[in-house]
Amino acid sequence: MEKVNIESGFDSIDEFWDPRVAGKLNGQTVKFSKGRGEFVWHEHDDADELFLVSSGVLRIQFRDQKDIVLKEGEFLVVPAGTEHCPVAEPEVDIVLFEPENTLNTGNVENDRTRSDLSKLD
Repeated sequence: MEKVNIESGFDSIDEFWDPRVAGKLNGQTVKFSKGRGEFVWHEHDDADELFLVSSGVLRIQFRDQKDIVLKEGEFLVVPAGTEHCPVAEPEVDIVLFEPENTLNTGNVENDRTRSDLSKLD
């Protein structure tokens, strides 16, 4: 067992949209990520994804419904198969909960895709 300090965890991340593994439980991975600007439109066919804002503001765009804005201390579960695009306004620290093998870019592979995640320092 190892405790994680949320503030120190985010302080150790230098890159935007480059998630780090903070912990694992019951087949789920807890990830920390910093965001700036728009990410990428994507969906996770078989996985729900929880976004919890630690600091900043995150707007999640949806093609079929109104955008949802998350502020510090708020979270949203995006259901599997829902196309979405996270947008940091202007920067955000996000805690993500999702199944262990879930790609950060879901069904899209591009320069932001991270398949082999590093652990927090």
